[in-house]
Amino acid sequence: MPSVTPSQPRLKIGLSACFSHADPGRPLFTNKTLQYVEQSIAHWIMSAGALVVMVPCPTGETARGDVTLKHYAEWLDGVVMHGGADVWPGSYGEVPLKDAWLGDRVRDLYDLAVVEAFEQAGKPIFGVCRGLQLINVAFGGTLYQDIETQHPGALQHRNPSTYDQHFHEVDIVPGTRLARLYPEQPRVTVNSIHHQGIKNLAPGFDIEAWSYPDGVPEAIRRNPSHGRGYIAATQWHPEFRASAAVTLDDSPLLHDFLAACSRARVLPRPGHSPLQIRDRAERLLRRALLRRC
Repeated sequence: MPSVTPSQPRLKIGLSACFSHADPGRPLFTNKTLQYVEQSIAHWIMSAGALVVMVPCPTGETARGDVTLKHYAEWLDGVVMHGGADVWPGSYGEVPLKDAWLGDRVRDLYDLAVVEAFEQAGKPIFGVCRGLQLINVAFGGTLYQDIETQHPGALQHRNPSTYDQHFHEVDIVPGTRLARLYPEQPRVTVNSIHHQGIKNLAPGFDIEAWSYPDGVPEAIRRNPSHGRGYIAATQWHPEFRASAAVTLDDSPLLHDFLAACSRARVLPRPGHSPLQIRDRAERLLRRALLRRC
């Protein structure tokens, strides 16, 4: 059911961009940087009547004008942090254990700046898969570079062949907001399309779900006592819900986020981001993104 009425303007929800970096071998848009969104996550947000706006990176060698991420954060009602490439281990103070796990450092810097801008504006933030990992890193947490390698007894959390049809169970933590959204559903089935995950949780956040039986964090939310605005995230992709409805209903998650966006439209709750976001977003962005984004 749409979350708007004729008397209410539609919510405007930002969606962070995915990056396809300049590639001279690409037949179309040869050697051009592409920024894009994956269709199903845009359609997921739109399913509740909200308007989706991709938040493009405003810096790079073709940049013109004075538009910044701060302008987007002030104009939009909230932001969803997209899934995608690995998080670069250097973003949480580690050296990559394999070249295959280098991730996308440029996108990390952009994403950190998006989180910074929306946090400072007091607008809700929801993370999906990589988005959860990025939020955890932004606020001081760390990641497993590869769950199966670094977490003893781990499940297979990503299967390249089955992709979004690869599922496992998660246990929802009693007493959490997530448990209230899904009453009497202590163990549920979700998709699993990742090989990195939370190792050390960021200060001020609570774990709302764990993978079963290996105990990897699958959902997090900022504790209200540690920050003013709404920040929540899931390791699974709610927008990839299986057509056979074998996985958790995505609607309560979406409507909870959009309700927070509606409240923030009336009363934004500006925050004070931790130093690690500000350092990366303000210093490294100028140094790295201006030429490489």
